[in-house]
Amino acid sequence: MSPLPAGPYFIGFDVGTGSARAALLSHNGELIAESVHETTTFRDPSDHHVFEQSLTGIWGAIVDSSQDVLRISGVNPAEVRGVGFDATCSLAVVDGEGNPVEVTKGETLGQVLPGLKVGEDRSLILWADHRAEKEANLINASGSKVLEYVGGTMSLEMEIPKTLWLKRHMKPELFARCNFFDLPDYLTFRATTSPARSSNSLVCKFSYIPPDAVTPPSPGWNPGFLTKIGLGDLVDRGLGALGGVTGETVSSTEHVGGGKYLGAGKEALVMTAGLPVGKGLSARAAKELGLVEGTAVGSGVIDAYAGWIGTAAALSTDADDPNPAETLKTMKHPTLADSGKRLAAVAGTSTCHIVQSPEGVFVDGVWGPYKNAIFPGWWMNEGGQSSTGQLIDFMIKTHPAYPELVEVSKKEGKNMFDVLGERLESMRVSRGEDTLTDLTRDLHLYPDLHGNRSPLADNRMRGMITGLALDSTLGDLALKFNVTLESIALQTRHILEEMNSKGHQIDSIYMSGGQVKNVRLMSLLSSVCRVPVILPPSSSAAVVSGSAMLGRYAYEVQRSRDSKEITTMEEVLSEGQQYKESLWEIMVEMTPAGKRVVPGAGEQEMRLLDVKYKIFRESIDVQRRWRKMVDEAYGERQ
Repeated sequence: MSPLPAGPYFIGFDVGTGSARAALLSHNGELIAESVHETTTFRDPSDHHVFEQSLTGIWGAIVDSSQDVLRISGVNPAEVRGVGFDATCSLAVVDGEGNPVEVTKGETLGQVLPGLKVGEDRSLILWADHRAEKEANLINASGSKVLEYVGGTMSLEMEIPKTLWLKRHMKPELFARCNFFDLPDYLTFRATTSPARSSNSLVCKFSYIPPDAVTPPSPGWNPGFLTKIGLGDLVDRGLGALGGVTGETVSSTEHVGGGKYLGAGKEALVMTAGLPVGKGLSARAAKELGLVEGTAVGSGVIDAYAGWIGTAAALSTDADDPNPAETLKTMKHPTLADSGKRLAAVAGTSTCHIVQSPEGVFVDGVWGPYKNAIFPGWWMNEGGQSSTGQLIDFMIKTHPAYPELVEVSKKEGKNMFDVLGERLESMRVSRGEDTLTDLTRDLHLYPDLHGNRSPLADNRMRGMITGLALDSTLGDLALKFNVTLESIALQTRHILEEMNSKGHQIDSIYMSGGQVKNVRLMSLLSSVCRVPVILPPSSSAAVVSGSAMLGRYAYEVQRSRDSKEITTMEEVLSEGQQYKESLWEIMVEMTPAGKRVVPGAGEQEMRLLDVKYKIFRESIDVQRRWRKMVDEAYGERQ
């Protein structure tokens, strides 16, 4: 084994849709060890909208991953000085003791079930869960100012619609016992016992508007909005279920049903990314993770934002550069101001598109602008595609030739994407075509099988395909695969164009997530969007490295004040402003250089891709027009 780089070390924890990952990094960003453990998603066989997970199962996977990286690396736990968490934007529900509360519809909804084994509770409504459609429609009809900060339309994937669904379906006395967290905040609570919330989660997913984001200043939460949509009882009880009113003491009075709020009697805190939470790891969490009590814990972020942290400060060289190390020596490191032109695309099951700006930019159908989402005083916008990796898997696995693909993949010892790529290239040669795009010139896919997140913010959008043939061969599956990748790239262009038309100046895409390994998709993204695409050296580690950077930031801030715990919002705001440049410096130091993919399509292929983009945009108009015709038919019948 190679000798370990000098300490100190930092661990990032990333909870994705289907797994929890830990990565142990050196102080300069070198990846020393990595481990991943799967998590379980529960589905309802009678309701395709439902996606649920287990809080104890997620924490168990985090524990296993932590112990793995310590064992693999041989690092002394005392040399791990900070940890950070990121996770999907999913709704975690616990009682006043921190016990998981059941979120599954039926008799157990709202209960804390005794005697469950690790992983058996269903206490997390996953981001992909679409049960709260009616609640989202009600919210979007409210006309509230909070809608301006989510692109004009609140997604049913956000936490307030899901909380409202629980309110409408739980017994009142059980709902009154609940405490609600976005998953990253639950993880820092589970690690430290501090219920302090992160600005990232509250602003991005809980309809919280920072006091200094509007004129006149707001109290953070909008009591009138919450009351109007049906969550007035949370307001009446001081909003303790959501963490409390910023800077005020969380109510310690037990409320209806005998429930209580986590953090009762203490000042409600909202922290920007990476600020130290509580007193660091609790004795219980430290023992479970194999670390030392008091190890600094950074305020967490949603997984896509960790991807931004882990990639946005990267230098890059051309993919065919024969001597990248020498090229890098001549390059200047990016500044915080440079970040405004860099879009981070975190592409896994879904894809999120995140960009930062010094002023708020309002883009219809794009979430935000979110103030203080990462850096104090800065704003961020978030576009997204609800289904990308999931869409690719669906298109492949539902095709009649899928069993043949599996068989060929096993026989040749290649992954399925490589088999499909080789089949496409063989078809291109045999048909005398210049490019793979020529193969699918008459095949067009509109990709919103799971609704549109951005920039339409229309959950009723569905997939469309044109150009079908009576063909069920492996070759046809390869064509469907190719056109699926095209559709993802075309939709990314749609999101970028909308962002730039409203004031952003995006000139590059910084990738992370599993789709980075899809060479064809990366090439299409660059050509379709007409911008360079920067690939990280590790597709799996970019996001979790962002969390490790938060762990280092927490350690350095905590060390600067001799481990004194932050207990007031005045201290939070002061430290956030004082140290914010330090976070960018950490990002620059710890982010490895990437490889740059530039637009590679020739003139003719670019023209064809432009035509396909026009067809893509027309598909939206056609679908909406057809939907209106059908709705009118039902209206006439009524």
